[in-house]
Amino acid sequence: MIEHLHSIVQAHNVAISASILLIAYVFIALEKIPKVTIALIGAAITILLGLVSQTKTLNGTFDPHYFINFVDFNVIFLLVSMMIIVSIAAKSGMFNWVANKLLKLTKGHPIGILITLGLFTAVASAFLDNVTTVILIMPVTFFIADKLDIKPIPYLMTEIFASNIGGTATLIGDPPNIIIGSAAGLSFMDFVKELTPIISVIMVAMLFLMWLIFRNDLKTTQEKMQDVANMDTSKTITDLPLMIRSAIVLAFVILGFILHDITHIETCVTAMIGASILLLFEKPKEIFEEVEWNTIFFFIGLFIIIGGLEASGGIALMAKWVLNVTAGSESATAMIILWASGIISGVIDNIPYTATMTPMLLEIRNVMGAEYTLPLWWCLSLGACLGGNMTIIGAAANVIVSETSANQGHKIEFMHFFKYGFIVMLISLTLSSIYLWLRFLR
Repeated sequence: MIEHLHSIVQAHNVAISASILLIAYVFIALEKIPKVTIALIGAAITILLGLVSQTKTLNGTFDPHYFINFVDFNVIFLLVSMMIIVSIAAKSGMFNWVANKLLKLTKGHPIGILITLGLFTAVASAFLDNVTTVILIMPVTFFIADKLDIKPIPYLMTEIFASNIGGTATLIGDPPNIIIGSAAGLSFMDFVKELTPIISVIMVAMLFLMWLIFRNDLKTTQEKMQDVANMDTSKTITDLPLMIRSAIVLAFVILGFILHDITHIETCVTAMIGASILLLFEKPKEIFEEVEWNTIFFFIGLFIIIGGLEASGGIALMAKWVLNVTAGSESATAMIILWASGIISGVIDNIPYTATMTPMLLEIRNVMGAEYTLPLWWCLSLGACLGGNMTIIGAAANVIVSETSANQGHKIEFMHFFKYGFIVMLISLTLSSIYLWLRFLR
């Protein structure tokens, strides 16, 4: 019976593996069942049906379709390690201290605060998880909006857009970039060199747009501005030794990322070393409770599901189809990947989308070469990360901010967000298209 089932599966392996992935996508989009549960169920079915192998060896030789081979542990360990570092560092209050110091420089001016909150969120999101960044900055935002007696929604929407834009600039800023960097062999400095210039331009354009849209809503009295300018930040740091320790470790970890091309130490190893050093002074059990294990196991399950499609040859067929549609044109392929990634990532989670597209680009690289494929990696990164700004469900940070804002009595309506998010996404992808053409495709 089992052998008969496996023979049927092998005869239709592409269709079955694609169906598992598509059904998983649908349930992830519906959000009725936790996405980690969907990913693990899909992974279990993929293994049970024999789309990937359960054992490491086959007839005494190494089996390339062993399910563990499809789990990218560079991504897993980098995510876990950075979650640990950020969790420990945040306990000291260091991020709130930096935000408060920057806000005092605005002298309480609402427009200055909008720009400062946006820039802080973008820079922080380039080095910290987007969700962590917005969680850290939201209490400060609500406090300031209350002091100025203005609605916090313009600030919160700016922070959402900034977190997704800023996270695009570096290898560790957004999970899609971690997936892309690991698969393509791109370093921390590769991302900084190729993406930071265009992300800086997009960030300026977004802030100008936010000023244009919300300038009439950001008005207050001189007295209230003075209250914000004189707010007490002396008690923001809750643990000075921890802050110093965390700042030193975080600085060395980032330096390790920058020096990867010289040291050849993988980013996940650098992050693991930093996390291990900080854990020496903490209770690991308490810190591990702060790690987003749902996200980690979601990644693992997803990698296995996509591994089933890859092992069946489905990914190779997708790559062949894209090259046929574009007739092998690098420019056409690049623009399709950029815009499709942006629009699709605005509707569904950009993590499963990127995890699906990555092996397809590797297949294109096998056929067309590394030089042809290099711009496509940046198209995927820019599209997947920036597309998250299109809707309120486009990225995890969007959902966290909207839910918190609603709980505070300031609901951000889906269509209200979409009205501005679509414009931000459109401007972002248009600027990205121009940049990619000038940099790689002309």
